[in-house]
Amino acid sequence: MPRGNGIGMLTSTRSALWLPFTQMQDAVVRRFVRASGTSLIDGDGRALFDATSSIWTIVHGHAHPAIVAAIARQAAELDHATTLGASNPRAEELAERLCALVGLPHAFFASDGASAIEAALKMAINYWRAHGAPERTRFVRLVSAYHGDTLGAMSVSDIGPFKDAYRDVTFESLPYDGFDRVLERPDVAAILIEPAVQAAAGLRLVDDAAYAPLRSRAAGAPLLIVDEIATGFGRTGSMFAFEQLALVPDIVCVGKGLSGGVLPLSATLANARVFDAFLAPSSERKQFFHGHSFAGNPIACAAALASLDLFAREETLARAAEASRALDAPLAELARHPRVREVRKRGSMCGIELASERFASDARSAAWRVADSLYERGHFTRPIVDTIQLVPPLSSTPRELLDFCADLARALDEVA
Repeated sequence: MPRGNGIGMLTSTRSALWLPFTQMQDAVVRRFVRASGTSLIDGDGRALFDATSSIWTIVHGHAHPAIVAAIARQAAELDHATTLGASNPRAEELAERLCALVGLPHAFFASDGASAIEAALKMAINYWRAHGAPERTRFVRLVSAYHGDTLGAMSVSDIGPFKDAYRDVTFESLPYDGFDRVLERPDVAAILIEPAVQAAAGLRLVDDAAYAPLRSRAAGAPLLIVDEIATGFGRTGSMFAFEQLALVPDIVCVGKGLSGGVLPLSATLANARVFDAFLAPSSERKQFFHGHSFAGNPIACAAALASLDLFAREETLARAAEASRALDAPLAELARHPRVREVRKRGSMCGIELASERFASDARSAAWRVADSLYERGHFTRPIVDTIQLVPPLSSTPRELLDFCADLARALDEVA
């Protein structure tokens, strides 16, 4: 069993646990043992404000009693049953409610966001094959896109460190900047977009004008796939970011916050045209040949249903909007700090990009040193290159967000 080193951390090179996106030779690995509300509790009993929602997942806070109770009830009733040719009440109910929320009639479940993207890519290719256009196999994506780490998802992504080592086993996707004519190519199956915010690109904001050509599409145009995995469930101010952009997608991928952020669950939602492309007599073998062992898991679906109930009962979006407004003044002050290059914000998704050249040179980057300083002040965040993340649970109070900004200002002043 790995042992802590006295400050709530794990000795990474001696651990059997291999962590994602982490250099195991010299990483500073935090260890969390409990959580409650907006706080993670480390091995020394220290409470840390979860400033990234545990990477954009936690919505209503950790260990919310309503979600905990729903999980416990469902685990005692039906823990798991396959959805390969079978169903269960929780998956059925969640599909109905998700479809009503998103405005699409069919939901296909998986376990994580990348799996939802893989399903969407396959749906798009098979859609055009069913319509007599098997040559339409190319995908268009935004510049600096990120859609996950499986091979298909990486292929429609555009961030070098995630993808460069695997280019020989991924396919080429085409960049879209909102103004070129790439969508007129006859071999394009779909365009895949992140709406409003590109989270993994450092909370990069996309100009709404880039989406304008996608609002009215002629018959025969490439399908529109919207990746709401990071932005969905209230992160940008509305339940889904595509609503703010007046888009009518053919396919929508959701995950992360779907279960309230507490269990792995994702979904790929499709319109009737896409769904109908897979309908035929069994002898024709046109069904969707894709699936996951834990798709539609009843416990995860029960958590998701409880989360959706909480949005209404606790007025989550209104409370999050109030907290977001409280951030405007302190973020504007941070934007004027000489060590800050830019502050980006949409809803509750905020990125504070540092001017790293204004810090002393060190083996550990300026952003990580600032994050370490924030940890000592009671906040847990994980930088994206030079960008400090603030993507808090939607249950966060204005006071918690103001405290984060004040402590970030102090860290910027004090870190060498």
